[in-house]
Amino acid sequence: MASWKYPQLDVDELKIAKAVIRDVPESIRDLYNVCKAIRGMYLNDAKDFLNRVLEEKEALPFWRYNKGASHKSNISAKWKIKAGRYPKKAIRQVLKVLENAEANATNKGLDVDKLIIRHIAAHKGITLQRYMPRAFGRATAKYRRTSNIEVILEEVE
Repeated sequence: MASWKYPQLDVDELKIAKAVIRDVPESIRDLYNVCKAIRGMYLNDAKDFLNRVLEEKEALPFWRYNKGASHKSNISAKWKIKAGRYPKKAIRQVLKVLENAEANATNKGLDVDKLIIRHIAAHKGITLQRYMPRAFGRATAKYRRTSNIEVILEEVE
């Protein structure tokens, strides 16, 4: 298995907590917008926001890959964009990696209320190719796309 390298940040290693989840069976299109929305937020605020999106009380803005995304009336004005969706499967995966990073921070002795999401990104993972049988002895390729999610939390004063 290949080694994983986090981005180089100019922060003290004792003040950060890292987590990564690999080969998530989720498209990069939804994960990109989820990661962009919560980047820079406090950890508790980000988890509350994602839970509101899961309950469909607030829509997640889509900056990229938003073709066909309708305008939602419950998008906050701070995003300055109206196109949005409710990517529930992607949000569940991001919440899982955030909880993992929070557990790593607690294990290091960091204060959970002072954690901000310093870095979060989704990258393309491996693509599994399968074949679907069709009529008259033919077959069509079917691709199963995966993604990798990495997060770095930093304790602020």
